[in-house]
Amino acid sequence: MKYWLIVVGLSLSSLCFAQDIHTRFKVYDVKKHRVISLGEIISDMSKADVLFFGEEHNDSIGHFLELEIFRLLNEKYQKQVALSMEMFHTDVQPVVDEYLADAISEKNFVKDSRAWSNYKDYKPLIEYAKLGKLPVIAANAAARYSNAVTKGGLVILQSFPKSSLVFLPPIPIDTASGRYYEKFNNLLGGHSMGSMKVYQTQNFWDATMAWSISRFMKNNKSFKIFQINGRFHSDEKLGTFAQLMRYAPKARILNISAFSDDSFENPDWNKFSDLADYVIITDPKVKRSY
Repeated sequence: MKYWLIVVGLSLSSLCFAQDIHTRFKVYDVKKHRVISLGEIISDMSKADVLFFGEEHNDSIGHFLELEIFRLLNEKYQKQVALSMEMFHTDVQPVVDEYLADAISEKNFVKDSRAWSNYKDYKPLIEYAKLGKLPVIAANAAARYSNAVTKGGLVILQSFPKSSLVFLPPIPIDTASGRYYEKFNNLLGGHSMGSMKVYQTQNFWDATMAWSISRFMKNNKSFKIFQINGRFHSDEKLGTFAQLMRYAPKARILNISAFSDDSFENPDWNKFSDLADYVIITDPKVKRSY
């Protein structure tokens, strides 16, 4: 009941399709070659440590599903679940912890955590974690660090004082190559010296999120970690997924790629089979969150 109060009270955008939400998405298991329920992903997590949810940041159904999966994980694994988020930075972890402990107001939390402009889409997750006393990992790199990398490349991180290093992954940071580099340049529209520094920033984000997850794993070995990020960071098991395998080579990881697609009514699942362990297609007719 408390969960549904959160959904009704905090996720008003979902109310317009709450009655038929389960008809607005389809979940495909790439290994089993069939459409499955969310419950089967939750069961599969019995043999995994981390579940990535690669989202489109403005997908209303995707945000609804994130909360639903978080809830199901918590119910299945008895509060041994942590939420990890691209949307908060490592240097605001104390602010996140203070809000979860109900020590500061929501107004101060939103301001001091530098919450994204669409925080309303993630608020139900934070409130659910707060209610259930579940950890939330502020996983991403602060803008001041990523901006520095964009200007000076990854080498610039070596010039930061020791007091900054507590917020940064170990230096040097591996730069992914091959398919990830190809995808990134296709996204930017071609190769250039400028795009190489932007690409290093992308790797910096990936490495920081992966390091944040691995650090939590080392101190909380029995926890299941639910990582939420833009799907470019984890599609094809590249980006943050690949960086996590470097930091925690024994980690058992599953990933979801969730997105809206015009083929929703009759998808060609083979077209998406390289993206993730599970592919979720959401109904493109549902209004985007922004």
